[in-house]
Amino acid sequence: GSKLRNSVRNINQVAGSSAVFQKVGKGTASTKSTHGMVPVMNLAHSNVECVLQDYYAGDWVDRLDELKTNIDERQVIASAGASALGRKTDEMIINALNTASSNVIADANTGLTKDKVLEAFEMFGDTDVPDDGQRFAAIGWKQWSDLLQIEEFVSSDYIGETNLPYTNITQAKMWLGTIWVPHSGLPVDGNDIRSCYFYHKTAVGHAVGSDVQTDVSWHGDLAAHFVNNMMSQGSVLIDEVGVVTINCDETPD
Repeated sequence: GSKLRNSVRNINQVAGSSAVFQKVGKGTASTKSTHGMVPVMNLAHSNVECVLQDYYAGDWVDRLDELKTNIDERQVIASAGASALGRKTDEMIINALNTASSNVIADANTGLTKDKVLEAFEMFGDTDVPDDGQRFAAIGWKQWSDLLQIEEFVSSDYIGETNLPYTNITQAKMWLGTIWVPHSGLPVDGNDIRSCYFYHKTAVGHAVGSDVQTDVSWHGDLAAHFVNNMMSQGSVLIDEVGVVTINCDETPD
């Protein structure tokens, strides 16, 4: 159920109620004289704490009701619960992205345009955010439709045959050194302004104390199985310089 977990920094098998992500500043190289001391960069070191939260998703399966269906109801509910927790993982990551406020592109009463994409691209260049194949963009489905109307996004003349958005069953695509992922869970305000996020993988952290686990138990007093899915995870913004919020107007034409 999670689309964004692999797009951020991950710490697995956390022991305790929180995890710590290290943050290191940008270094500067200098020269030295013969036999002189090597200059010290004096990198800024800090850390960000990520608090884990416990989540559950369960449901009952009546034993006699189960006999009346030709499907494995327990497996269906287990899969639905796991997907629900996967969406919760994305919700935590999106909430972390939403706390970034330093780089914001106004909606300007337009959807996702090429000008907005290039402006976000320029912001990353001006702040030396690495262009190392670890840039991601989470956008709404309306914005995905906007991108499909940009020739540079869909034409093989610009991106080659292998990166065409229609050639892969998974709705994700590499463009401008960025993996673009459509997502239905991005925040939208009362004015139909959708917040989309252009970010580097190292800018957001996701910690896992317990991955999704499924437990099926029989309750004789209810003549039913209880199917429970649970996890302990958390997400936090590490460096807001690595996040650009692109606001897009979704008001119907």
